[in-house]
Amino acid sequence: MSEMIDEIESLRALDRDALIARYRAEVGREPRQSNVAWLVRRLAWRAQEKRLGGLSATARARLDELIAQIDLRVEAPVVANGAVAREQKVDGPAVGTTLVREWRGRQIQVRVTDDGFECDGAIHPSLSAVAKAVTGAHWNGKLFFGLTKRKTG
Repeated sequence: MSEMIDEIESLRALDRDALIARYRAEVGREPRQSNVAWLVRRLAWRAQEKRLGGLSATARARLDELIAQIDLRVEAPVVANGAVAREQKVDGPAVGTTLVREWRGRQIQVRVTDDGFECDGAIHPSLSAVAKAVTGAHWNGKLFFGLTKRKTG
């Protein structure tokens, strides 16, 4: 066990360039990051894996099953006219949601669609664009429609 600790300490003593060279030698490719702490952690994990063994055959098989179930997009989705579709943000309202806001005596209704946000028959790319179309001024769309609270300092 002390050999492992000594090896980790020797990794911590290396500079960034030496860690990158060591990573290339150990892994056989360029590191995804050049952050010193990340390199030390990855190389320490690799050293531990070599000394103590990696994942069990059962764990590796289960991991392969889970990876096979993941639907990873290789290319951006394309809409009918050949343009690349916008990625929908995960933190936005779900498609089909109707947002309602009272503003200066007028009720504003916005429906979330696959293409963006529909308001008064027009499709807008963002809630901020809807808010600007309605008010004539730039607004944070989520703030305007009450989906987020203003930060107080």
